[in-house]
Amino acid sequence: MKYLCLIYNSEEALASIPDSDVEAVVAACRSHCDSLSASGHLLASARLDTVDAAATLRFHNGGSVVTDGPFAETKEQLGGFYLIDARDFNEALRIAACIPPARLGGIEVRPIRDCDLP
Repeated sequence: MKYLCLIYNSEEALASIPDSDVEAVVAACRSHCDSLSASGHLLASARLDTVDAAATLRFHNGGSVVTDGPFAETKEQLGGFYLIDARDFNEALRIAACIPPARLGGIEVRPIRDCDLP
């Protein structure tokens, strides 16, 4: 079954961490991704740009409205994701617990629904 592991952290807190520490986390992510790929668990992963580079598109009264940044006001921002294949939810949680940036924020693990779209 597929699961999306959404990585949340505070961009403000990350900005205060020394570059060498951020580089160490990025290196740990690369190593962890290599390990998950080798085991067949990792389907995709990516680090996202900051919220300053984001926009939210909403539809209202038959038209669309674009606003800068994420729509929700939160203390933590979506910083990246892992799309994994796991036997069950418990295995997905075990895999998510080893994602290196988990110690800097939180990981939301969400099952992917099968959907028959044309």
